[in-house]
Amino acid sequence: MRILIATAGSRGDVAPYTGLGVALSRAGHEVALAATGTFEPLATEAGLEFRPLPADHRAHGSARGKRELLRAAAAFVTDLGEGFAGAVDRGTDVLLLSATTAPLGWHVAEAAGTPSMGVYLQPTTPTGDFPPTVTGTRSLGRLGNRAAGRFALHMADRVFEPAVARLRARLDLPPLTAARMRRRQAQARWPVLHGFSTALLPRPSDWAAGLAVTGPWWPYVGADRRLPAELEDFLAAGPPPVLVGFGSMAAGEGERLGEIAVRALRRAGLRGVLQSGSAGLAADADDVLTVGDLPHALLFPRLAAVVHHAGAGTAAAALRAGVPSVTVPVTADQPFWAGRLAAVGAAPVPIPFRSLTAEGLGDALAKVVREPSYAAAAAAAARHIAVEDGEAALVSAVGRLIG
Repeated sequence: MRILIATAGSRGDVAPYTGLGVALSRAGHEVALAATGTFEPLATEAGLEFRPLPADHRAHGSARGKRELLRAAAAFVTDLGEGFAGAVDRGTDVLLLSATTAPLGWHVAEAAGTPSMGVYLQPTTPTGDFPPTVTGTRSLGRLGNRAAGRFALHMADRVFEPAVARLRARLDLPPLTAARMRRRQAQARWPVLHGFSTALLPRPSDWAAGLAVTGPWWPYVGADRRLPAELEDFLAAGPPPVLVGFGSMAAGEGERLGEIAVRALRRAGLRGVLQSGSAGLAADADDVLTVGDLPHALLFPRLAAVVHHAGAGTAAAALRAGVPSVTVPVTADQPFWAGRLAAVGAAPVPIPFRSLTAEGLGDALAKVVREPSYAAAAAAAARHIAVEDGEAALVSAVGRLIG
């Protein structure tokens, strides 16, 4: 069976699908990954066919405020909609759609008569159990949470609306509103699998059948992959260090953030590894090492703690390693996942990015490393995650879809 996984966004929106692709390949399927062109190396390393999507999230800056985020999202979706059908509709038997591509992919699947399924990294269906991931962590009560969830979907639909209208016209499909399309999906019980851990966020009690939480999906890491020799030497030279990294966030702020990180680490009496990322973090000292992109699965279990932006994948990777976090959320769903890490006891109260100081970060690091409750909570979550097999659940769901 020829399966196409379509996703778009930052590295954290793409990398987990490489593990899914490998699992499906091992089950005997031909698998292609459609994503924006910068991520071709991820697909190639995993042995997957790659199909470039016509957009680049980096071209629209590093938005942080809600208005900036909406403008950047609209520009990204406009680019993504151009040529999307051509990128994904080439001999596909099954189409797997991320939350960022589903609003376009639904229409491609309709035009081609291709079975499809959602493979989401975040919960998007309204629920009374918690507020939408894009609005933070403050509960509005069950009715309020559901209303806020519906409003969040409405705002997302507005972002996609122009691109969807053009796409349906190119596909010779009649006009269709986003609200009506969602009603169709709900009536058909369109299946959506969610790749996050119930250790971090239980499945909502009011979700309909067909909406499943499988456990996390992990980026592919080759069996022969190793950490760089310089990093191995640094790890062996002293007690476990702390990793500080912001992934695809905070572009251009590396010098300021690097200085804050070094001062915070020394205030807490800890060694550190700075992951350069999009921010360009860097430091040169005996007690601090700067590295590039490295597999979380290889590095995180050897750390004392992780300072990160609370992207869904990084939050899950820290829990999987049984390592406590200090979260510095920047935008989008990051405050939500930061709040969930604090709620399960694996992190202290989040430090908003705009409020980050060396003193505050240093004090938070000293707290999570020296108070055993944080490591104990992370270890408990790691035991829970160890028995979740999100990739096997996905393979089984695909079998049911085409069976």
